[in-house]
Parts: sequence; C-alpha cells; structure tokens
Amino acid sequence: MDYTILGRTGLQVSVLGLGGGGHSRLGQQTGSSEARSIALVQHALELGINFIDTAEAYGTEAIIGQALQGRPRETVIISTKKSMRQQDALVTPDDVRRGLEASLQRLGTDYVDVYHLHGVAADDYNYASQQLVPALRQLQAEGKLRFLGITEAFASDTTHRMISRAVQDECWDVVMVGFNILNQSARDRILPHTRRQNIGLLDMFAVRRALSDADKLRQTVADLAQQGLIERAALDEDEPLGFLLGEGKATSLMDAAYRFCRMEPGVHVVLSGTGSRQHLEENVASILRPPLPAPDRQRLMEIFDGVDTVSGQ
Repeated sequence: MDYTILGRTGLQVSVLGLGGGGHSRLGQQTGSSEARSIALVQHALELGINFIDTAEAYGTEAIIGQALQGRPRETVIISTKKSMRQQDALVTPDDVRRGLEASLQRLGTDYVDVYHLHGVAADDYNYASQQLVPALRQLQAEGKLRFLGITEAFASDTTHRMISRAVQDECWDVVMVGFNILNQSARDRILPHTRRQNIGLLDMFAVRRALSDADKLRQTVADLAQQGLIERAALDEDEPLGFLLGEGKATSLMDAAYRFCRMEPGVHVVLSGTGSRQHLEENVASILRPPLPAPDRQRLMEIFDGVDTVSGQ
C-alpha cells in the first residue's frame, strides 16, 4: 500500500480508504452476514488500508468497531459523520454531541480522527458553520475528535456549491468531495483552495453506477452529448470509454477510474465502498498501478472538461 499525509492533519493515511457507505455498506445492503462484513474490514487492514470512513447513517459503525477490537487504536484512522438533518429538521449542537458520543460507543473507541458534518446542503452551510462548529470545537477540546471535516451532498450538488463556500473558511481540516472521470469540476473549483490551505481531501464517487454499468454509462454519455456538454463524435457510441482498455492500459473501467482519481494532484484518499473481498483486492491492485497513459488521461480531461451536471450515480 502507498501512503500520504492528509493535508494539515499530519495523519499518515493509505491512498485507498475503505468506505462504510455507498450501495453496499460493507455488504450489509447486499446480503452479507455481520461476520462477513467484519472479516472484510479486517482484510482491508491486512491489505494495508488504514483509513476507514463511516457515518451514523450507514449502520456500519458497530461492524467497524468489532473489526478493530484488539488492534492498537493509533494504527487506524477512523472517519465518521453526523447527519445535518433528522426528520427534516436541522440538528442542534446537543444533537451533535449525542451523535458523536453514540458513534464512539458503536466504534468502541474514545475518539475519532475526523468527524464530519455529513451531506451538508449549500442552504444549510451558514447554520453549520455558525451554530455547529463551536460545538465541534468543544468536542475537539475534550479529546473526542481530532480534526473537523465536512462532506458535500454530491448526488444533488454536482457543482460543489456548498464545498466552494466551506473551503473559504479556516475551520475545516478535511473535506469530502465528489470527483470522477465524468465530473472533474472539483479540479478547478475546489482543489486550488484545498491545496493552498493544505486541507485534507477525501474523494468519493470515484466509481458509481455509471462507471460500473455499461448501459448506464452509455445513457449518461448520450445524455451529456444531447445537452451539448460533450462532443458526440468524441466517444464511441457503444463503448464510450473503450479507448481506456487494452494492453498497457486499464484492465477495466473501474480500474481506470481509480487510477484516474488516485493521480489527481490534491486528492489524498480515494474512497472505495464494497462488500466483496474480491472487489476490495481488485481496487487495491488498481490504486497501486501506474498512472493511466498520459494521452488517455489528457483525452478524458478534454472530453469531460465542461461537465458538472452528473455525479456518476
């Protein structure tokens, strides 16, 4: 495994992080037993992954806590999140405290390395920064969290409206941002700010349905062409990203997607959510392969340069 420093946190983190959410939720949404999900987390650690991300909303904190039992706490970087809304009402500072304390209990630890406000909408950002950050600072002073994080709702905020505001403030040590082959808009809108301020950046949505389902990819590309966001002639109609595959190239579109995100300057950790041991091993192999051939990467950057309307979901 390769490791890097997560911005100004100084934490040494694996460049691939295990995500406890996504479609699979460590297999809990796809039929895996709890024991199998625990074993998956432990296998990730064996493969050198030391960054594990979860959230109260995922229902996987307790599984991660069980998987980490008996391991030195300092060997694993734990990131979890507090939802901004409960039953459509904004959470209070007291809710944040109760949420973190409940997460700590499920995780079986007395602190988390990064605690995020989860899926913050642009319209809720002022409330988050003015009302909830002081509560997070108090919890930080008590030693219950080390660094403050914030996560965008990329599926509904593909233009990064919220994170564009958050990176102007000094309070966030880590941000979680959507960035992938199909929507690279964070490169110009977010990464210059995070790199300048040395904010840790976690990449989500590296691979979602549009990059793992051939029919969905074809439809997504066709829609983008119809909207005039990409040139129809730039990509093959049947295999839009087929040029990435072949000898000396990517082994699959998912392989290409992880390698593309891994090599983006300013991205520290690429998150991978899976319930499959095989997929986990394949994703680790991808993240450790060399960069995509320079002409292929440049072609992707040129084709999707103006796209900011899709998440890849």
